Amino acid sequence: MDQETSLTLPDWASDLPPIIIQGLELVLQIMTTVSEWALSPAAWSQFALLVVAYLLAVLVNRRLAPRLARLLTPVSATDGLLDQTRLFLKMFLPLLLPLLAYAFTSLGEQITRSIFDSGAVIAFGKRVFLFLAARALVRDIITDGFLKLLGRFILLPLAALHAFGLSVYALGWLEGTIVPLGGLSFDLLDAVRFVAIGGLIFWLGRWSNTQSSGLISKQVDMRPATRQLAVKAAEIAIFGIAFLVFMNIMGIPLTSLAVLTGAIGVGLGFGLQKIASNFISGVILLLEGQATVGDFVELDGGEAGTIVKMTARAVILETFDGRWIVVPNEDFIVTRVVNYSDSGSANRYEAAFSVSYDTDINAVPAIIEAAVATHADVLNAPYPPDCELRGFGDSGIDFAVEFWVNGLDDGANKYTSDVLFLIWNALRDSGIEIPYPHRVVEFKGAPPAPSP
Repeated sequence: MDQETSLTLPDWASDLPPIIIQGLELVLQIMTTVSEWALSPAAWSQFALLVVAYLLAVLVNRRLAPRLARLLTPVSATDGLLDQTRLFLKMFLPLLLPLLAYAFTSLGEQITRSIFDSGAVIAFGKRVFLFLAARALVRDIITDGFLKLLGRFILLPLAALHAFGLSVYALGWLEGTIVPLGGLSFDLLDAVRFVAIGGLIFWLGRWSNTQSSGLISKQVDMRPATRQLAVKAAEIAIFGIAFLVFMNIMGIPLTSLAVLTGAIGVGLGFGLQKIASNFISGVILLLEGQATVGDFVELDGGEAGTIVKMTARAVILETFDGRWIVVPNEDFIVTRVVNYSDSGSANRYEAAFSVSYDTDINAVPAIIEAAVATHADVLNAPYPPDCELRGFGDSGIDFAVEFWVNGLDDGANKYTSDVLFLIWNALRDSGIEIPYPHRVVEFKGAPPAPSP
C-alpha cells in the first residue's frame, strides 16, 4: 500500500482512548484498501474470477449433490457400521458448495498471481467462502445444542474476523487482556481456548459414551446387570481419559490437582458420605444383579414400579400411572426389596367370588378351573388354576381361584379382571346363582299404621 493513497486520522483523534484509535485506524485501512481495489484493473479481474468460481461451484453442486445424496443414502434402514458411516458423511453435503467455490478460487488464484502479481481480492474471497462453510456447518450440520452454541459464539465470530483480516488484531487483544483471579491470572484467549477445547473434548467423550453404551446394550448374551456394569465402567473410563487429554492439551500439570484431590477427600469424609454410599451401593447392585432395568420391584417404604434407569446415585422407578420415583441405591441394599420380575419368574394371583347356598358346591371347582384355563396368559406351570373353598359367608359360600401368569396384574395387563369375567360367564352358563346380601326386618308389636 502506497503512503500517498493512505488515509490518516485527524489531529484531534490523538486524544481518544488507545482502543478507539486502533479501531479507527483499522477502519481507515479498510477504506483505503477498498478505494484501491475500486480503481485497480487487477482487483476487478479478481472480482470477476470470484464470480466465475462461485457460479461454476453452483453448477457443479447442482449436478453432484443429488448423486452423492443417493449414493450415501442406505437402501434399507439398518444399524450396520457401513450404513451409519454413509449417513454420517451425508450430513456434510451442505459444505459442498462453499468448499467447491474455495477450491475453484484457489485454482484461479495461481493464474491471477502469475498475470498481475497480486491476489489480495482472491485471498479475501477465499476467506469469505471459508466463512460460508463455517456458517453452513453451524446452521445445517451441527445438531447438538452445546456445539451449536460454541459455533455461534466462537467459530462464526472468528471466521468473520478472519474473512476481513482482523483475526490477528482480535487474537492479540484477547491475549493482551489479563483477568486476575486471586493469586492466579489468565488472559481472555486462554479462557476462550479453555471453553472451546473443553467443550469439544467432552462432547466427543459423550458421543463415544453413547456409542459404547449402544454397542454394549446389543450384547444379548450378557446378563442385564453385567451390561449395566459394563456401561458404567465404559462411561467412567471414557470421561476419565477425556479429562486427562484436556488437562494435557491445556498444559495443566496433574500435580497441581493434589490440593483439590485432598479437598475432595475431606468432602467425601464429611459432607459426601451419602453420595459415596449410594455410589458403592450402585456398584454392588450391578455386580449382584438382583435388580436390573426392566424389573418390577417394591420397597419397604411402599415405592413400587418398573426400573427404567440405574444411575451412579439412584435407581429410577416408573409407576403404572406414569410417575417416576428416584430411589437412592442405598435403599436397595439396607432395606427389604420384593422383585416380581427376577429371572422372569411367574406370579400367582387369585380372584374371589361367592355362590348361593342352593348350589352343589362339589361341581364348582371343576367349572371354574376349566373356565380360567381358557385364558391365553394363564399358565399350567408351576401350577394350573386351582379353585378353593374359603368359607361360608352370611350371604353365600365363598370361593377363590388361584392362577399363575408371566407378568404383573396392572398397567397393560388386567389378568384378575379377565378371570372374573370368565367366572361370571361360567357360573351363568351353568345356572349357578351369585348371591347378594338379603336383609330381614322384624317389627316388635303392632306395625305402624299407614298415614291417611
